[in-house]
Amino acid sequence: MNTDKLFEPFEGGGLSLTNRVVMAPMTRAQSPGGVASPEVAAYYRRRAEGGVGLIVTEGTAIDHPAAVSHPDIPNIHGEASLEGWAQVVKEVHAAGGKIIPQLWHVGMARSIGELPNASALPIGPSGLNLAGEQITEPMTKNEIQSIVSAFAKAAKDAKAIGFDGIELHGAHGYLIDQFFWEKTNRRTDEYGGDLEARTTFAVEVIDACRRAVGPDFPIVLRFSQWKGGHYDARLVETPEDLARFLTPLSNAGVDIFHCSTRRFWQPEFEGSDLNLAGWTKKITGKPTITVGSVGLDSAFPSVVTEKNQEDNIELLLERLDKAEFDLVAVGRALISDPAWPAKVQAGTIGEIIHFTSDATKTLY
Repeated sequence: MNTDKLFEPFEGGGLSLTNRVVMAPMTRAQSPGGVASPEVAAYYRRRAEGGVGLIVTEGTAIDHPAAVSHPDIPNIHGEASLEGWAQVVKEVHAAGGKIIPQLWHVGMARSIGELPNASALPIGPSGLNLAGEQITEPMTKNEIQSIVSAFAKAAKDAKAIGFDGIELHGAHGYLIDQFFWEKTNRRTDEYGGDLEARTTFAVEVIDACRRAVGPDFPIVLRFSQWKGGHYDARLVETPEDLARFLTPLSNAGVDIFHCSTRRFWQPEFEGSDLNLAGWTKKITGKPTITVGSVGLDSAFPSVVTEKNQEDNIELLLERLDKAEFDLVAVGRALISDPAWPAKVQAGTIGEIIHFTSDATKTLY
């Protein structure tokens, strides 16, 4: 197996990386009080030491009381939390890696009464949860602008403490994605309506972040068709609609698109083998990250074995060699084995520690 392409340097979107392997963002909820601990710093350093070119951190809470739904999810605001992340950055850089934080607000994916701020009501474009049920009132325009400002402040702070860029979480049914999806966005003002209009909130967030960090600091946007618990959800059904969706976001200043799918090998639309990352690169001309069950024996979220690990990686390399996408995000395979990249590059795939659910119980 020739893995050279996966380990070629990458230059694009403002990033300079030693290889094409990206650590996908995965919530670990191991940061008590919202502060990334020395154990979290060591966890990310091990992945850099294991050969990951770019680490995208777990989702980090922007400065809003309802941003996340667990007390041990890290914040990216407040002196202690920023100091914790600064140490993470220091450790990853010392190991030769690059790292960007994922900026996160879960929106209506949060239930009433959840911690860390039980009294804070969840917020969303129309106050609808992912099932389309009315839970709270729609966000006011003042609330929308305060969230835009909170994203921009997080981006500015991320740059100040040494991160190599930022990722905005616009996928999986969280707040930005709730504006994208017509099931959760029933607004009749400028933030709702047709597909392009539903990108307005995200465009404002991207623009505010760009003004906060300057022209050369990388901004990655993660987006998806599927939502948490709604795996058959779709924002668009055709390449033409995908272009209508992506164009305002690309024009607003996204440097790299992180295209979240559950299985990287599945075509996005009929009549083409291209996956979502492939179509996104074709439409925007910008670098893309593919993701979805890379390096696993069974495909997310199924427990049924569809491909063995070696076949999985060979198929990935074939697509990468065709330049269908530029970067490859690896998720759960890196939870179980931080040296996954090094073992793939060395051709010792048989030595990879396979992912099991038990691996999620520790922060190794």
